Amino acid sequence: MPRLPTPLTLPPDRTDPRRKRTLRRRRRTESATAWAFVSPAVLVILGLSVVPVIWSLLLSFRASDLVTPSRWVGLDNYRALAQDPHFHEAVRNTLVYTLLYVPLSIVAGLALALVLNRRIRFVGLYRTLFFVPFVVSATAQGVLFSFVLDPQFGAANSVLHRLGVSAQGFLTDPSQALYVLVAITLWSGTGLCTVVYLAALQDVPQELTEAARLDGARRRHLLRHVTLPALAPVSVFLVLWQTIQALQVFDLVYVTTKGGPLGSTTVIVYFIWEQAFKNFTAGYGAAAAYVLALALFVMAALLRIARGRARTEAAAR
Repeated sequence: MPRLPTPLTLPPDRTDPRRKRTLRRRRRTESATAWAFVSPAVLVILGLSVVPVIWSLLLSFRASDLVTPSRWVGLDNYRALAQDPHFHEAVRNTLVYTLLYVPLSIVAGLALALVLNRRIRFVGLYRTLFFVPFVVSATAQGVLFSFVLDPQFGAANSVLHRLGVSAQGFLTDPSQALYVLVAITLWSGTGLCTVVYLAALQDVPQELTEAARLDGARRRHLLRHVTLPALAPVSVFLVLWQTIQALQVFDLVYVTTKGGPLGSTTVIVYFIWEQAFKNFTAGYGAAAAYVLALALFVMAALLRIARGRARTEAAAR
């Protein structure tokens, strides 16, 4: 039986005014629905990030105690920062802390990752144990180590006494306090580097490793010429992340030393808090905050460029 030809369906007339109005109404409805879902997040972002950033920028050009009406002072707050010895000390302490913490955490994380990347018994347990300190809050760490490192009743001096070593001041000694804070942060911050490097080691091409071994390369040659170049982009990311974390350290300092003794642990963020909420010079503290923000922005830009170059070199190899 012959098939009947199917009738041709003509496309809808897009020039029909009624159809155009219907499409426009539907688009407005969809747009309104989308904005209804997105608007809470937009309001949160504007209220908690954009508005405070703009407000604090304007505040940095004013003399304000957050109580009485403020007055415009222009760049006086920034000029005062350039001549403030306490700000210079805070910058110096922050740089020392960063220059010690960042490379030590990355080197220790890489070493632990290389060890934990092998097939050993209970390796999952070891990985978990090294990562657990990272999820402990800095406040809890500060309280814990304040008891452990107490000069009179702490467990650390008790162990040193049994070993025949004289008692140490730790967090109460101006010559030791900053280095003790670095050690506490290493205890917690190395776990992130270890986990990130462990994940990156899984992407190292096994073909290159096997080829290098067949050519007689030893373990140190594999690390230098195969593993480290493949991990270069991850290393740049960790340098950026750890540097930002080090420059923004505050809660550990606040819980343990409160900037003391004798200002030896006063870092930039603690200096900002002290100026704004302790000395009630909010404009001066906002100016210091924007100096820190500018430094972070420049550092992030430089490390981003370095990460791009590291990726390019790794791809070329």
